[in-house]
Amino acid sequence: MSLTPLLAHTIFSLHPGEPERSNARDGVTDYFACLFPVLHGSVIDSGLDAIFRVYPAEHSVENLALQLGYMSHSLDFDDYHVNFRGHPTTVVLSTLLALSKERGTVSAEGFLDAYIVGVELAGRLGKAIGTRHYSAGFHSTATLGTIAAAGAACRLMALSQADTQVALGLAATQASGLRSQFGSAAKPLHAGLAARSAVNSALLAQAGFRAQSNGVLESFLQALGFGVEQPQALLSGWGQPWRIVEPGLEFKRYPTCGGTHSAAEAAFVLREQRLAAGQDASPDDIERIEVSFPPGADTAPNIIAPKNGVEARFSLEYVIADALINGSVALENYSEAPVKSAIAALAARVTRQPDLTAPADELDPDRRFHRVTLWLRDGSTLSHCVTRRTTAAAYTDVQAKLQRSLAALPASQAQSIINDARLPDAAALHRLIFLISQ
Repeated sequence: MSLTPLLAHTIFSLHPGEPERSNARDGVTDYFACLFPVLHGSVIDSGLDAIFRVYPAEHSVENLALQLGYMSHSLDFDDYHVNFRGHPTTVVLSTLLALSKERGTVSAEGFLDAYIVGVELAGRLGKAIGTRHYSAGFHSTATLGTIAAAGAACRLMALSQADTQVALGLAATQASGLRSQFGSAAKPLHAGLAARSAVNSALLAQAGFRAQSNGVLESFLQALGFGVEQPQALLSGWGQPWRIVEPGLEFKRYPTCGGTHSAAEAAFVLREQRLAAGQDASPDDIERIEVSFPPGADTAPNIIAPKNGVEARFSLEYVIADALINGSVALENYSEAPVKSAIAALAARVTRQPDLTAPADELDPDRRFHRVTLWLRDGSTLSHCVTRRTTAAAYTDVQAKLQRSLAALPASQAQSIINDARLPDAAALHRLIFLISQ
């Protein structure tokens, strides 16, 4: 039997429990923490007006999904899944929220279970596609996310196995997205287009549209796996444990590419060491800075000299300089405004040096590290290394993150949203849907 019918059956075969739903509630909370600042205009996104004009959500569930995907990924502050090598929640939840508005009668448990299935499928697709898909230039959030979100949609809508097979194949044939768009508004548009395609795939299948129901997923993996695909990883051991639990979602503490975070944390340590030694945080005595990492670990944060804060999200140099000067990586430095001159000046002293003694990042991204070394004008050096695993293991308080994103609202209204984001019941879900679809 081909992969498609097996996957279509598996999507409905297991039911998550409360531990999985608890983790899913964290994911929902983080999603709204990333979406509300853009939706409410507290962070300016100049692409949003065009999105609303070209894709009006009135009477269009597909366009609502696109709007939500765009807004929730706009800040690059949303969660990450290491198996997926991308951002699953922005696509999956945007799809499910749009469909839930259309359907009107969705339970909180059914919604969370569909989300958990979407994360499961995202992680499995990341393993099944192999290690070369991302390095070849594809954006997994857009490509694999389309299929993962379509599977979640089928679960939410309780489609038949035959319709689910069609929907998965339609999603696979629409999947697209290139990393060359990083540092522009097209990157969050990837998430929106993926959610829109997922909604289209499920609704077309439900409406009786017929397409190939076998062999499409195999074709997708073969075409975009570049010879290292592992189709068996798509199904083996499904939900044992669920991938929303292990390895779980990683919630960002900084509004920059995840490939910069351990470099930022290494820089934080060096800044504290300097302060503890009685030095100030001025960069004047820093002659040069080197950042080393496994070969290929700078594939995503590949912008060396950013012109604005959006590009700076994908610049190792700028993030390291920001961390050294300010002791933080704050959203205000990663807006559409031009880069800050003081940060850019220090960033110009940063050089990249792949560590050729380390295994290539492509082989195991989970073993990534960043070592930041300062050469000071007095001839001394300071160096510190932080691994990706250390960064990922650190706790992120998603409720506090959501509360900060709602700071412009009255306290009582903000608290109501925070409570509803835990999805205690269907009423909470539909109140949130009402807020984001006006």
